[in-house]
Amino acid sequence: MPRKAQPSDKVLKSLREFGLAYPGAHTKSPWPGHLDLAVKDKTFTYLSIEGEPFSISCKLPQSHSEALWLPFAKPTGYGLGKSGWVTATFEAGEEPPMDLFKAWIDESYRAQAPKKLVAQIGK
Repeated sequence: MPRKAQPSDKVLKSLREFGLAYPGAHTKSPWPGHLDLAVKDKTFTYLSIEGEPFSISCKLPQSHSEALWLPFAKPTGYGLGKSGWVTATFEAGEEPPMDLFKAWIDESYRAQAPKKLVAQIGK
């Protein structure tokens, strides 16, 4: 059964393209309902797929405390929250803040990628 398009689908597509522009970045699909961003097979952003309610999880070693004050954010499940991972979810019809999530993707990539690849993007 085809999934119903969500207003957040364009945000997901844009965030995925943004993340894939980083050196060595690729998609990874560890389980149904996700098309994640990884570097050297190490996930740096968990993203829902188009047609599903919007969800993003990133490792935020510098900003996780501030991120958790946002009404749509919570520590990531499966024990990842203890390591600085934060998850944001939105109901159907809500449009997520793309600029904020681009900053999350950047911070998460820098936390997960090898130093050699991070050096290629500068500060």
